[in-house]
Amino acid sequence: MTPTTAKSMPALFIGHGNPMNIVRRNRWTEGWIALGSALPRPNSILVVSAHWYIPATKVTAMPHPRTIHDFGGFPRQLYEVQYPAPGNPALAREVKSLIGLTETALDESWGLDHGCWSVLRRMYPAAIIPVVQLSLNYRQPAQFHYELARELAPLRKKGVLIIGSGNMVHNLRLVSWENLNKPGFAFEWASVASAKMKNAILTDDHASLINYRSQGREFELAIPTPEHFLPLLYVLGLKDEGDTVALFNDKAVGGSLTMTSVKILM
Repeated sequence: MTPTTAKSMPALFIGHGNPMNIVRRNRWTEGWIALGSALPRPNSILVVSAHWYIPATKVTAMPHPRTIHDFGGFPRQLYEVQYPAPGNPALAREVKSLIGLTETALDESWGLDHGCWSVLRRMYPAAIIPVVQLSLNYRQPAQFHYELARELAPLRKKGVLIIGSGNMVHNLRLVSWENLNKPGFAFEWASVASAKMKNAILTDDHASLINYRSQGREFELAIPTPEHFLPLLYVLGLKDEGDTVALFNDKAVGGSLTMTSVKILM
């Protein structure tokens, strides 16, 4: 790939939430639709999804990635939805070449999981922009993921939109199902954790988020497992001096989840 723009593409962290967002129009999906219309059109998209969490660093390299329905117990219509975006083997090879922290493998078997395509289907419904996914290596600490993201920063100058997809506060075991449809309902610990996270994002205190395990009980409850939180570190690692940061879809759901999302813009 060669440089296509003097101005860097944005980088995004998107709270993807419930798979039912695939078929429902709501405040979250409306935000994704508006985002797709407002951003510069990317040449390709690189997604780091919470749902490709494996003991290795891999990048999808097939020309035609499959749509993965990696969820269970939902209505049949969700499993019938396809997102037939092309892959980009050339971008996959460039990602591999940029990563110096670890060995990176080209993958021909994964595809696009719902953390990826559920959001892109709203942002870019035509499914014509090439999409590549990068795995989350669960053998590596948070600092590794942040530093790996910094190695990928040159892609922003080449028209690649990089998206981290997860949820900052994500504790499914503690969801208050009776309050699931109560707008903005959050447990106190979730509100405290969310406020601290947002303050750290907006003040460039990335060290506190990298060291999330030392941030107290609220963070322990908000991040019982790291896969939905780590994609945020990729997006923060891509931030350049002079970039601006903004939040959107900034609401809690069901007491123990947040849909808070982040835009990093030049």
